[in-house]
Amino acid sequence: MSAAAGEARPMPFPWERAMHAGLCLLRLDPACFWAMTPRELHAATGGLTPASGAPDRGALTALMRQFPDRPERI
Repeated sequence: MSAAAGEARPMPFPWERAMHAGLCLLRLDPACFWAMTPRELHAATGGLTPASGAPDRGALTALMRQFPDRPERI
C-alpha cells in the first residue's frame, strides 16, 4: 500500500541516536541496551522528567532580590 498524496510518513526510529545514548552516554552493557524497550530507554535518558520551564514572575523577583546585579569593582 502506498500513502495517499499529502499524508505524512512516520519518522524512522533514530537508531544512531538511541545507540549513542544507551551505549556511550549511559554506558549500558550491550545485552542490557538491546533488552530495553524504546520507552525504557526514553525514561533512562531523562525523557520522563518534568520540563522545568521559566520561573514565574514571583520566583524571578525573589531570585533578583537574592542575587542583585552589581557592577564589578576592579
